[in-house]
Amino acid sequence: MASLTWLGHASFRLDTNDGKRVYVDPWVSGPTCPEPEREPARADVIAVTHGHGDHSSDVVALQQRLGCKVLGMVELMSWFSQNGIAEEDLVPFNKGGSVEQAGVRFTMTHAFHSSSAPDGSYAGEPAGFVVQADGTRIYFAGDTAVFGDMQLIARLYSPDVAVLPIGDHFTMGPEEAAVALELLGNPRCVPGHWGTFPLLTGTPEKLASLTSSQVERIEPGDTVQL
Repeated sequence: MASLTWLGHASFRLDTNDGKRVYVDPWVSGPTCPEPEREPARADVIAVTHGHGDHSSDVVALQQRLGCKVLGMVELMSWFSQNGIAEEDLVPFNKGGSVEQAGVRFTMTHAFHSSSAPDGSYAGEPAGFVVQADGTRIYFAGDTAVFGDMQLIARLYSPDVAVLPIGDHFTMGPEEAAVALELLGNPRCVPGHWGTFPLLTGTPEKLASLTSSQVERIEPGDTVQL
């Protein structure tokens, strides 16, 4: 059975039943990342939803140390290739497309947000991922507002788990996230992008009061079984 560990902010670690390890938006230098998670020992894949520094600024250093593959939007992968990651270690693709790495299938979905590389240069559009591992479909929404075509994500991929931003201010808040869950078919929710800074006021408790979906009340470093 796969497991999902919240590393604080929008960073997650997915561990599969056969021992593969995937990091999504690993901001391990972030203020809420637990100390034992700041220097990962290994990784097979790093998936990056967009180029903002709180999602991508640690990726180059991690890849160079761990030697793993990095996947995401074409333009963002091009930026990484110009900033220290060898092209053969990059897996560029685009919305609607799917790739497989380390026995895990990644499908890129839409996201409504802005995007730039850590240095402020253009890095393509923001995205989300539907990740299929050990028979479970996990929708990592990335940083996004709620949008009506989430119902297409439900129709196409039927996610079992939705990893949604709920902090408000820069992304959805709990009210919007509750509507997102309804559009997605009310899957189990693992919330992220909350509690890092005072501006991010959304909480799992508030979301749980607005939805019939199961909402995980987790703290940085907590793991849920999928």
